[in-house]
Amino acid sequence: MVFPMSDEEFDAATTEALNSIPAELADQLENVAVFVEDRYEPQSWEDPSTVLLGLYEGTPLTERGGEGWSMPDHITLYKEPILQMCHSREEVLDQITITVIHEVAHFFGIDDDTLHRLGWG
Repeated sequence: MVFPMSDEEFDAATTEALNSIPAELADQLENVAVFVEDRYEPQSWEDPSTVLLGLYEGTPLTERGGEGWSMPDHITLYKEPILQMCHSREEVLDQITITVIHEVAHFFGIDDDTLHRLGWG
């Protein structure tokens, strides 16, 4: 069962989650674009049953070498799997926040193993 939430409500929840990032971290999120898509479409080499709640695509700050201009990094949230695992608006807001923090952490160079140990997996 999918928790019912309009695109506008989901976008507002995403904005709320982004606004909850402490200012000292948010100020460092330069050249990062956030998108919402319905679902992740696995690549041809991936397991077709792959389900993602979010995805960070870019070069983490820890791996940058002072490049000049570059395309924005992308954080994508996947609406359908988030709504499928939640049963209330509060759960949706919590999961969006967890997913945003998880993907922003990748921007800062934190890997999945560390995030899982910290409870943000």
